[in-house]
Amino acid sequence: MSKVKLIAKIKAKSEFIEEIKEGLFGLVAPTRQEAGCIQYDLHQDQNDPSTFIFIEEWESQDHLKAHSAAPHIAAFGAAAKGKVESRDLYFLTKL
Repeated sequence: MSKVKLIAKIKAKSEFIEEIKEGLFGLVAPTRQEAGCIQYDLHQDQNDPSTFIFIEEWESQDHLKAHSAAPHIAAFGAAAKGKVESRDLYFLTKL
């Protein structure tokens, strides 16, 4: 299986920036402990504080799929419902 590299971009609604930031930061430690996690780094856009970027690398698509179904990811999704303006995933191929 080949490694999976992706960028996840989450844009919080302006009134929920700090709440979303706290929730996203809470995903970092447990995700880094997951099987197959190579990189999981959270960033906040300097020009738009409502935009958060995860840079992720996984050993395989199966590991990423397991991450997507992890309890801490589901809990964040439930807590963030209605507080996120958009979420985009960019799957990358190194050239």
